[in-house]
Amino acid sequence: MAVLRRKPRRAPGADDPLDATQERRVRAVLALGGVPQADLPDGVQQVRLRLLERAAKGDEAPRDVSAWAAVVASNLAMDWHRAKRRQERLGERLASLRQPAQPSDEESSVLSLAVAQGLDELPDAQRQVLVLRFYADLPVRDIADELGIPEGTVKSRLHTAVRALRARLHEDEVV
Repeated sequence: MAVLRRKPRRAPGADDPLDATQERRVRAVLALGGVPQADLPDGVQQVRLRLLERAAKGDEAPRDVSAWAAVVASNLAMDWHRAKRRQERLGERLASLRQPAQPSDEESSVLSLAVAQGLDELPDAQRQVLVLRFYADLPVRDIADELGIPEGTVKSRLHTAVRALRARLHEDEVV
C-alpha cells in the first residue's frame, strides 16, 4: 500500500524575496525619491525582480536585504527621473519640429527674392536639376531618367548648385 505524501503548504508569499517590512521601506524610498504613487507597485516589482535575478545567477544573497533593496529602490527612483527628463526633452524636440518658426512676411519676401536672384545666376544645367529636385520634388533617379544623364551627374550638379546658392545667400547676408 503506497502512502501518498502531500507537499507541505507554503504560506502565501513564501517565495517572495521581500517581506512586508522591506516592501514598505522600498515604497518609502521610491516615494521619497519622487516616484509618483501610481508607479510605486512597478518599482517594488523591479526590486523583487533584481533580487530574484541575483539569486538565479547564483550570486550570494545580500547580507542585509533591506539595505540592499533600499539602495536598488533609490537607483530606480533616479532612473525614473532620468527617463522622465528624456521624455520631456523628446517632447520638446517633437513640438519644435511640428511648429517651425514662421518668418515674417518681409523676411520671407527678402529670402524669396534672394533665392530667385541666386537661381538666375546659376548655370542652366545646375538651375535645372535644382528646380527639379527641390521645387518639383523629383528624386535623383527620375531627374536622371528625364534628362538622360547619369545619377552621379545629377548629384554633382545639385551639390555644386546648392553650394553656390548657399554662398550667395550668405554673401548677401540673407541667411
